[in-house]
Amino acid sequence: MQCRYKKITVKVGSNVLAKADGTLNVSRIAHLVDQIALLHKNGVEVVLVSSGAVAAGRAVMSETKKSDAVSQRQLWAALGQVKLISRYSDFFQEDGLTCAQVLTTKENFSSRGHYLNMKNCITTLLEHKVIPIVNENDTISVTELMFTDNDELSGLIASMVDSEALIILSNIDGVYNAHPESEGAELIERIEITEKGPKNAISSQRSNFGRGGMLTKFRIAKKVAGDGIGVHVANGTRPDVLIDLLDKSKNLKHTFFVPNKKPSSGVKKWIGYSDGFTKGQIVINEGAAKALISDKAVSLLPVGIEKIEGEFKKGDLIKITDTNGLLVGMGKASYGSDKIDKEKQTDKQKPVIHYDYLYLENRTNST
Repeated sequence: MQCRYKKITVKVGSNVLAKADGTLNVSRIAHLVDQIALLHKNGVEVVLVSSGAVAAGRAVMSETKKSDAVSQRQLWAALGQVKLISRYSDFFQEDGLTCAQVLTTKENFSSRGHYLNMKNCITTLLEHKVIPIVNENDTISVTELMFTDNDELSGLIASMVDSEALIILSNIDGVYNAHPESEGAELIERIEITEKGPKNAISSQRSNFGRGGMLTKFRIAKKVAGDGIGVHVANGTRPDVLIDLLDKSKNLKHTFFVPNKKPSSGVKKWIGYSDGFTKGQIVINEGAAKALISDKAVSLLPVGIEKIEGEFKKGDLIKITDTNGLLVGMGKASYGSDKIDKEKQTDKQKPVIHYDYLYLENRTNST
């Protein structure tokens, strides 16, 4: 087979891996592993981001003494992760491959150092021909700093390891122009990163076992595509979905998010997924907002700042919003908030955020 890519990240959701009663769909896991093994033998590096631990744990112990949702999730995740990774390990072994479990939390990406440690871990596994299986550690991820769901985690991983493509496997064929079950709903097969229309038609309904839904997938896909990575949303319950998707001779019906022609730098990719770790917020005027999203590469100068919310120091990550409260982007502060007013008085102002450390939302030119 002629593969479209040589390095991919595959995210498989709980609704693909679990049956209606919450038990693991073992035959589907086996088929997924066989597909990844075939791709691997054809020279494709694969990082697998797999949901299913909580769903698997629920099947092991459906009745619990704990009534609160957090304790139940911790229990199910701890029980289910063992069962899930055991299945993967056995099936990969049958195909002559070795897999490794990588459990993470959002806090592991709170600093550039932690981010690079995670990247090095996964890169080392790939260099040794090991299949990394990544999942959020739901046994300890119980704060507001949880990932939205594994869609968000998969986007971060795909950007971090410089995948050529992110493949999100759901239980429907892709993104539709209306709710998939409504009359006349049509599959959108190609979405540009500048398009906003489809978002209004997407249902916000979440899946039975996961924390996210198609709206989350759309948002993450747009962000990842903006980093220069192609994103495919396809039906993971379909036989040979990965093989048909990557085979150049096939034309599988699914949704493809067209990647930005100018990929983001490594440091900007990290900043783009670090919104949970920002220390402060700056509000910029209309002129500064237009300058940042223009075709010219510009840094953010103090003159464009209307208001500062919170305090930050040199090296902190800060949010940038416009006067309407809309998020413009995020960046790494060149100096603290206490120096901005003084810097405004100088003839040659130093940037609050240098362009090299500036990540812009909904951009087509933030490289």
